[in-house]
Amino acid sequence: MDLSPTGPRPRVLHLTQPVDGGVARVVADLVRAQSAAGLDVTAACPDSALTTRLRALGADVRHWEATRSPGPSLVREVRHLARLVDEVRPDLVHAHSAKAGLAGRLAVRGRIPTVFQPHAWSFEAVGGTTAALALRWERWGARWAARVVCVSEAERATGVRAGIDARFTVVPNGIDLEHFHPAEPGPARAGLAPLAGLDPAAPLVVCVGRLCRQKGQDVLLRAWDAVVREVPGARLALVGDGPDDDRLRELAPPSVLFAGAVADARPWYRAADLVVLPSRWEGMALAPLEAMACGRPVVVTDVDGARESLPPSFADRCLVPPENPAVLAGALTELLLDPPLCASLGGRARRHVLATHDVRHTAEQVADVYRDLLGPWPAAEKAALSTAAGRARARGAESPGQKGSPISSCEPGAPSVRGSEHGRPLDPGCDAGANQAAQRVQPTEHRESKHS
Repeated sequence: MDLSPTGPRPRVLHLTQPVDGGVARVVADLVRAQSAAGLDVTAACPDSALTTRLRALGADVRHWEATRSPGPSLVREVRHLARLVDEVRPDLVHAHSAKAGLAGRLAVRGRIPTVFQPHAWSFEAVGGTTAALALRWERWGARWAARVVCVSEAERATGVRAGIDARFTVVPNGIDLEHFHPAEPGPARAGLAPLAGLDPAAPLVVCVGRLCRQKGQDVLLRAWDAVVREVPGARLALVGDGPDDDRLRELAPPSVLFAGAVADARPWYRAADLVVLPSRWEGMALAPLEAMACGRPVVVTDVDGARESLPPSFADRCLVPPENPAVLAGALTELLLDPPLCASLGGRARRHVLATHDVRHTAEQVADVYRDLLGPWPAAEKAALSTAAGRARARGAESPGQKGSPISSCEPGAPSVRGSEHGRPLDPGCDAGANQAAQRVQPTEHRESKHS
């Protein structure tokens, strides 16, 4: 494959299942950066608000009809995806989240360099037999990923402990620091209709996230009564929608507001005295990073990625065990009763995110993964990405763990041909013969990363 300075632009195909929230923002951020850098970017995903956004960012968007979770339609979805890959003929496939990672690897089977980014492991989201099947697949499917990109060192460690034998690279999540920045809470509260009539001095805790078991709002509601007893007049706003909406409304006392889904969470972060995310599992959640970029302190549960996303000195006050309402209530109460401490933590949080979680660092590190798999960039693309990285470094000091490439020094595997080049269309079937023929990607030494 010719990727010399005079060769063609690398063609990247991003795959996503139905997604919203953090994963959708990660995909959009990568598409924006890669399109701006001159890559030929295509995305295959179900119709949603994300497809409109990706088209506006310059991607060629192909409709892929798929459900959020594996089910009876999986065989049809894999065949459809194999046809799309055959049409697009990408140099590299980047699959986001468990379902797209499953279908994408079954469709491609290592014949094209494939990057899989779990955004939190599927086997942590379920239990019993379903979890065992999900783990068995991840162990098997790793052979068809040229690289598994984890958003935190903790997420990588979870995969290794689970027996997933893959080539891992850690690329921490980043956010757009020009988009998320501090502002005074008063004007932000005045512009939010659900807060109309709220005492401007009332302590406000905000939780931004899909209303589902993963995000742990039920645990937060069990903690909230204890908070209100100690901080009379405090209010909690749940921002987002999801399958647990009705059940959470039944559990919530009058001091809890339901804001529903919002297109822009920034006013809610800025209106808050404190932001909380009591997740049961994550890879590295974006909401705490966004809140810290807006100058707000956060309280998060000690799940994958949380400890790495915080300044090290925050752990004692801002990190709590998952599914522990009493400890969560104590952390929220302590901070709400000390506004000067909240303000100090918010300022330090902003400086931390500036230094370690700029989305332009993230885009450059993903580009390093692509270069490692495909070879040198054409000069124009590499220069554009280097310029973006330079601007990012100018905004905040780079942490020691982010200097240089996060990729290990191992040699990449032999180049793969595009989907149907040389008369070799992709076979969407799942027979044992194809399984035996698939090339095993051997694990290599992981380069340790420190991001906080």
